[in-house]
Amino acid sequence: MATVCAVVVSGGSGSRFGNPGGKQLVSVAGRPLMTWSIMAFDRSVLVGHIVVVCPAERRDEMRRLAIDPFEFATPITFADAGETRQDSTRAGVAAVPEGFEYVAIHDGARPLITTEVIDRAICALEDDRSLDGVVCGQPAIDTLKIVDGSRIAETPPRSLYWAAQTPQVFGVDAVRRAHEAALAEGFVGTDDSSLVERVGGAVRCVESPRDNLKVTVPEDLRPVTAILLGRMSDAERAQDTGVLRSRG
Repeated sequence: MATVCAVVVSGGSGSRFGNPGGKQLVSVAGRPLMTWSIMAFDRSVLVGHIVVVCPAERRDEMRRLAIDPFEFATPITFADAGETRQDSTRAGVAAVPEGFEYVAIHDGARPLITTEVIDRAICALEDDRSLDGVVCGQPAIDTLKIVDGSRIAETPPRSLYWAAQTPQVFGVDAVRRAHEAALAEGFVGTDDSSLVERVGGAVRCVESPRDNLKVTVPEDLRPVTAILLGRMSDAERAQDTGVLRSRG
């Protein structure tokens, strides 16, 4: 029986992307951006439910354009996005149905995630009961500088640093406690892992591909689209073309 609920956070305003309607419904390789992330979780046998976090006023639009045309097998429900990403993920975690032991939190703007990577992260957490969570990411490849103003203060060892991505997978109880503590104490973290770490949780990094890119600005669409098209078969491309024509 699947023990994981996915939370796909799609509540951003799109301010950096330059689209007042947000970026989640922008067509990428024939499908809305957020649909690709949902598809990857839908294909995992370890995931039994998906919560999509989005603005309340856009719920019907997102269901109509990004979910209903693609006949997902996994049950999908919604939670209302908050003013910040942390508010949104807290709402998504709160909406996880009873009976799920783990939650996988993912950015809806990371369409290149694969089911294989999702399952690897989940299994890493399930296999080590000493952990409260795992974070997908990559060891740093660039030299990093600590800068005071514009002057370099220190060059730390690169081996100590990873670039964090999503999904980030946690025990449901552990991440709920972490969010409750952050809310009560007014703490704002840069990701969900930072909240769990702050209350003493044990979190491990799991390496994921470097192409697990996040779409933040319009120029990010070019490499993401090329990678997605490269993964698709001719049949899939033809099917997507038919879907788009029927919707147009």
